[in-house]
Amino acid sequence: MRKKSWSGWLILLVLLIVPGLARSQAVEQSRTLIVNGQSEPVKIMELDGRSYVDLESLARIAKGTLAFSGNQITLTLPRSAPATESAAAPPKLSATGFSKEFLRANIEEMAVIREWRSALVNSIENNFPIQAIWVERYSGQAATSLGLASVAASTDSDRSAVQLLSNEFENMKTLSGQLLADRQSMQHVSPDNLRDDSLNQKILTCARFLGSMAVGGQFADDASCH
Repeated sequence: MRKKSWSGWLILLVLLIVPGLARSQAVEQSRTLIVNGQSEPVKIMELDGRSYVDLESLARIAKGTLAFSGNQITLTLPRSAPATESAAAPPKLSATGFSKEFLRANIEEMAVIREWRSALVNSIENNFPIQAIWVERYSGQAATSLGLASVAASTDSDRSAVQLLSNEFENMKTLSGQLLADRQSMQHVSPDNLRDDSLNQKILTCARFLGSMAVGGQFADDASCH
């Protein structure tokens, strides 16, 4: 919306200096004058149903200046900024929920961890060797996916969920390292022992929680992901 013109004030000022105004017909009152949000008590002259204020009071309240040269009076008022172009942009609200980019990266990370764990469980259940080369490959893929998820995080929910993903990745590395070490030392790990292993159960519970959290679209926390 465009600012109101000062023309109304200028007309008022012209009337102030028109000769012939009869002082006997004027009534002086004290009122509060507000100009552009600035207020100040001033003396108001009421004459023939109209109100008049002196130039000096108007200039002072409006933050303007008066200049006198001969019979000429110059009132200068501060320029107002353009209504829309120079107005400050409203602050952006902090984004909430998960961004699409992060959800995509989160799904990729959890898929790698799920395949990694499945490979370990399959090796234990079928008494296959756990080889360091494919353990390192899964670990490298999960680390890369976690990095992509961290870069994609743009909301508060994204950034909070990245920490849970990182915890799940570290827990998976720990479990994988333990099973690899047991097999390399020729220790037998039964499928029942693996199913009952607290770290394995923690990883599985966290994976399920992260999946349900992604579906809900908002960050939540769970002890299994710590």
